[in-house]
Amino acid sequence: MQPLRPQQPALLLSLWLLLSLALPATAVASRDREHTDVPTRPPAAGLPRGILQQAAHAALHFFNFQAGSPSALRVLAAVQEGRARVDPQEGCEVNLVFSTERYNLEEEGEERLGKCFAKVFFKNQKPRPAINVSCTGLNEKTKRQERDYLLYKQVKQLKTPLNVDRIPDSHGRIDPQLRPIWDLAFLGSSYVMWEKTTQFLHYYLTQLSSVKHLKTNDDGIDFDFTVLLHEFSTQEIIPCRILLFWYPGKPLKVQYHCQELQSPEEASGTDEASAMAPIELSNS
Repeated sequence: MQPLRPQQPALLLSLWLLLSLALPATAVASRDREHTDVPTRPPAAGLPRGILQQAAHAALHFFNFQAGSPSALRVLAAVQEGRARVDPQEGCEVNLVFSTERYNLEEEGEERLGKCFAKVFFKNQKPRPAINVSCTGLNEKTKRQERDYLLYKQVKQLKTPLNVDRIPDSHGRIDPQLRPIWDLAFLGSSYVMWEKTTQFLHYYLTQLSSVKHLKTNDDGIDFDFTVLLHEFSTQEIIPCRILLFWYPGKPLKVQYHCQELQSPEEASGTDEASAMAPIELSNS
C-alpha cells in the first residue's frame, strides 16, 4: 500500500485563509459604478462599508460646485485606489484616486473619462466634509467657457420667465431644450449634497420638481428650484428649495432649505464657490 500524500491544495488554502484573517484591513477598494458600494474586502473597524465610494461622491459634489460650470460636470465612474484612516476622537480621513466621466454624454468628439485625486476628511457624525481635490481629463477651458456663455445667452433671451414642473418627466426623459436647466439644477444641488454628506450618508439628485426663472436687472441668471434628493442609505427622498445665482466664469451662489426632521441650522445653508477651499482643474 502506498503512503497517503498530504492534500496540498487544501493545506495551502487553509494557510491562505489564516494569513488573510491575520492581516489588518486598513483600506477598502472598489470598482463600482455610480450607485453601487461593494468593497473588495471588509472595512477596518469603525469604517462604514463603502467608505471610498462615499468619499468619492463627496469630492465630486464639491468639485462640481466649485467649478461653477455646467460644461464641467462630472460623475463617478470607478474608485481606483484609496486608503482610509480612523481617529476615534476626530473622524475619518480618506485618500483616494477615482475615475470620472462627463455628466452630459451627448457631447461628442471629446474625452469621456477623467481622473481625480482627493483627500476627504469626515468629522465624526458631522456633515460638510473637508475636501481637497484635483481632476484631469476635462474639456479645454475655452470650450467650457463657450458652452457656458451659449447657455447663458439662451436663458437671458427668454421673453417670458421660465416656469416648468417635473424634469425628468414621468417617463424619465429630459426635453433637450430643458437640458441646460437640469444641468444648472445639478450644479446648484452639488453644493447642497456636499454640505449634507457625512461618512454614513450621501445624496443624488433624482428630479427637479419645479423651476422658476427669476427676472432681475442684474447680469446673472437667477433660478428658484425645488429638487428631490435621494438620501443613501436611509432611502428617503428629501425636497430642497434652492435659490441659485449664476454668471459664466463667476463663483456660483447658492441658498437652500431642505424639508426634513432637523434643526434649521442643519437643514439650510448659503455659500458661494469663492468661500471654499481651492480645487484644481486641468486642461485650462
